Amino acid sequence: MAVDMESTWLRRYVTQAPPRLRLLCLPHAGGSAAFFHPWGHAFGDDVEVLAARYPGRQERIADPFVTAMEPLADVITDELRPFLDAPLAIFGHSMGASLAYEITLRLQARYGVEPVALLVSGRRPPHLLSPRPELTTDDEVVAEVRRLGGTDSAVLDHPDLRELVLPAIRADFGIVAGYPARPGLPMPCPVTAYVGDRDVDADVEAVRGWEELAPNGFDLCVLPGDHFYLIEQRAPLIADIRTRLAPGR
Repeated sequence: MAVDMESTWLRRYVTQAPPRLRLLCLPHAGGSAAFFHPWGHAFGDDVEVLAARYPGRQERIADPFVTAMEPLADVITDELRPFLDAPLAIFGHSMGASLAYEITLRLQARYGVEPVALLVSGRRPPHLLSPRPELTTDDEVVAEVRRLGGTDSAVLDHPDLRELVLPAIRADFGIVAGYPARPGLPMPCPVTAYVGDRDVDADVEAVRGWEELAPNGFDLCVLPGDHFYLIEQRAPLIADIRTRLAPGR
């Protein structure tokens, strides 16, 4: 019987031939799969990109939000099962980096699968996370988005768009606030950490802390920019990831 390779939770950028490798991309708080659309076919004809589609936004606007990191990691891990016929690398930015860590643990525990690479961006490792206050008003949420920068900041200038995107941002900020520091567990694969040199949310030395969870190899890549350095630095970031995903690495 054919395996169903479609998923409500994952947007696929299908390769013409069976993929040599898949790259799972996990958006930031308030983000969507569309953030990674420019990445869809950026890694060669043999790398299939999967972008996580969180509920409550875009084509899933009517779906109820997930309100905690652990159940979000649970469901995405389960959704990945049909896609584990090829090696998997995982990239996550900001909230998505913590989610990538949690998914990596679950893949190993549930299916005995070890990603070939964990790529974390703009986020402290789990054992170095700082407490995050829960934001209770729309003004507080908007102020935090503006502090971090990124495309969502501009969207909030338009009242109609603001009303559309604010619930998802608020829900995801709740996930981040509800995910406190915990003892970090060693990753079963090499870890690469990316960070902007002017990131106000995760400074370079804090992000370097992922090395303590990387007994199988660690690299730190610092690029110019703030918390959303990966927008302006998309080309060099993609080029670096492409090199790391190349055959023989």
